[in-house]
Amino acid sequence: MGLSKDAIRSGLDALAAREPAFARAIERAGYPEPRIRDRGHATLLRTIIGQQVSVAAAQSIWVRMEAAFGSLEDPAGIAAATPEELRALGLSRQKAAYAHSLAEEVSSRRLDFDALPADDEDAIAALTRIKGIGRWSAEIYLLFAEGRPDIWPAGDLAVQIEVGRILGQEARPSEKLTRDLAEPWRPYRGAAAILAWHHYRVDMDVI
Repeated sequence: MGLSKDAIRSGLDALAAREPAFARAIERAGYPEPRIRDRGHATLLRTIIGQQVSVAAAQSIWVRMEAAFGSLEDPAGIAAATPEELRALGLSRQKAAYAHSLAEEVSSRRLDFDALPADDEDAIAALTRIKGIGRWSAEIYLLFAEGRPDIWPAGDLAVQIEVGRILGQEARPSEKLTRDLAEPWRPYRGAAAILAWHHYRVDMDVI
């Protein structure tokens, strides 16, 4: 499961002791709540369904898929479905192929969620070899479903924006710079990412 409330708070307190900008961000936005997802097929499938569509559209597709296949924790129904059947539920041709590929990987146990490598980069590599799972999706899964404390999704736009704001950068840092800026924050970069998303929502509420 994802990082607990206590783990997030202790990580951010450690970062605030190193970097005054974090202390100011926490004072402004408060401590974020945990972001926890279940480990397994359904959570990774949700990331595929949610790519480049609205939250409402993704939820609508999800409901139709649950009606068709039952619990989406079990990939067997999707693995046995035809591309046409998946597309009839609202998936694009590409997403239907991605969902089918993921279901086959899990059904065959080529992807075993209980046996992902302990090393974060190796775990990201194991997930990104699946069609439709990029680095961002893999990082989000490892942070929210496995609670790995040092995952840093530097390619996330909101993370980039808020890192820039928190650190007083004149412009939104690039993915590479966002990654470089966070090197001193190890091993608490997961808590930093969760704060960045929380801070972003607070900023949007203020604007």
